[in-house]
Amino acid sequence: MPDTLLPRDGLVIVAKRDCPTCVLVEPVMQSLDRAGPLAVVSQDDPTFPSGVRSVLYDDALERSFRLNIEAVPTLIRFKDGREVERTVGWQRQEWMRLAGDAAEGKGLPDWQPGCGSKSVEPGMHEALIARYGDPGLKSREIAVGNWDDPMEACFERGWTDGLPVVPPTDERILRMLGGTERKPDEVVGLIPPNLAPCTVEKVAINAVMAGCKPEYMPVVLGVLEAALDPLFVLHGLLCTTHFSGPLVIINGPAAKAIGMNSGVNALGQGNRANATIGRALQLIVRNVGGGLPGAIDRATLGNPGKYTFCFAEDESDPDWEPLSVRRGIAPGKSAVTLFHGEGVHGFIDQKSRTPEELVRSLAMGLFGVGHPKLCDAGNAVLVLTPEHYKIFKDGGWNRRRIEDELFQALKRPGRDLVWGAQNVAEGLPPKYADLVVDKFQPMPDGVLIVRAGGEAGLFSAIIGGWPGQRVREECQAVTREIRP
Repeated sequence: MPDTLLPRDGLVIVAKRDCPTCVLVEPVMQSLDRAGPLAVVSQDDPTFPSGVRSVLYDDALERSFRLNIEAVPTLIRFKDGREVERTVGWQRQEWMRLAGDAAEGKGLPDWQPGCGSKSVEPGMHEALIARYGDPGLKSREIAVGNWDDPMEACFERGWTDGLPVVPPTDERILRMLGGTERKPDEVVGLIPPNLAPCTVEKVAINAVMAGCKPEYMPVVLGVLEAALDPLFVLHGLLCTTHFSGPLVIINGPAAKAIGMNSGVNALGQGNRANATIGRALQLIVRNVGGGLPGAIDRATLGNPGKYTFCFAEDESDPDWEPLSVRRGIAPGKSAVTLFHGEGVHGFIDQKSRTPEELVRSLAMGLFGVGHPKLCDAGNAVLVLTPEHYKIFKDGGWNRRRIEDELFQALKRPGRDLVWGAQNVAEGLPPKYADLVVDKFQPMPDGVLIVRAGGEAGLFSAIIGGWPGQRVREECQAVTREIRP
C-alpha cells in the first residue's frame, strides 16, 4: 500500500540525530525543503531535523524497513509514487545530481560516510520482518490470546520437557535461522518414531524453545544429522526400557567459537551452549517426531541426561588426539559424536601414580558398567580428567597406548562371569566358562576416551552405553563433521 505521507514526485531523506553525517547535512535538508517537495523520515527524534516542514517520526521503523534502508542518511527520489534513484551517505556530487543545486551544501566536505540504519541493528531486522514483512515461515502458527501466557501455552500443548521453554515467535525463529546458511525448507531428515519430516525451520523453532543462540544452529543441525544416521538407531534408543539417551560430544573450532564448556563442571549445569544444544535435540524428537515419555519412550527409569547431555572435549594439549580425529574426522574440523549414554558413574582413584596402576584401576571401574558379570552388553565413554590424564602423559602414554592397555586390562576369565559364579545368578552362559572374555568391543568403539573436566580432583567419569550396541554392525556411536 502506498505511503500517502511520502511525496509522489519529490525527495525522501531517511536520517537519525544519532548520526554525525545526518547532523552535518541538516542545512542541506533545510535547503531541499525550501525547494520542495521533501519528506524526512527521522528514526530517533521527531524534532530532527529542524526547519523542515514534513518530518515523519519513524520510531517503529516501519517506513525504514519498507524503504529497505541500510544506512543513513539515504536520499531517495520518487516519481509517480515509485522510487527511481537513491544515494547513501553524503557525497555532494551525487546529492546534486539527484536533487539539484539546493543540495550543494556550501562549506561542507565533499564526502562523508553515513551510519548504520536503526532498522538493521542486531536483532531488529528480524523483528521488523516478523512485524511488517513476510517471514516466509511454513510451520503452522498457533494464536495465543492477548491475556494468555505464551510459556503456559507451550506447557498446555505438551511442547516442553517439563521445564519452561522460550516461546517460538516469528522474530526469534528468523533470528535463529540467521545462524545457518541452510535454507529453511531444507529437510534434514525423518524424525522417529512418527518419521515426520523435519526442516531446518523446525530445527530452528525447537532450538528457540531450548534456549539456543543463533550461532549454535550449525552444531544443533550437526547433532541432529548424527542422531538420524541409521547406525545410531535413534528409534530403538527412544523405545528402550534402558536408561540411555543421546550423549553429545563436540570437537573442534565450533566448540570454542560458541563458548562450550570442557573444563570445570563440564558435565553439569551453568553453560548455555552445553545445556541447550542437547536439549534442542530432545525437543525435536518430542515435538516433531512424537517421542513422548510414557508413550513410545518406555524407559524404566531414564536418566537426567534425557533433558540434555552435551559437552565439549578439552583439546588444549596438542599431544592429545581428539576423539573426533580418532574416529576419522580431519584435524581442525568441527565434529559431533553421539553416544547412547546411560548417565554418569563417578570414578575415584587418588592413590595411583603410574600409568600401569591407573589403567588397572580404571578397568575395575569399567567392569561395573551394566553389571560386573556382563560383557559385550554395551560400550562406554571414559571422561578422563586433567589430573588422571597427567599420570598417563608423564608416563609417556598417548591415546593409542591408553586404549591398548585398557583393552587388555578389561579381559576376564569366563569362569568368574558365568551364571551362578560368585553365587550371583546374573552373568554369561556356561559356554564362556573356559574362555577369556572381553568386557567391551575392540577399541576405539569399546571405550570412547575423551578429555574434559577441571584441573583439580583425581575424579574421572564412566558413562555406560546401551545394550543395543552389542550388535556392532547395526548400532554404534556416530561421529559426523559439522557444516555451516
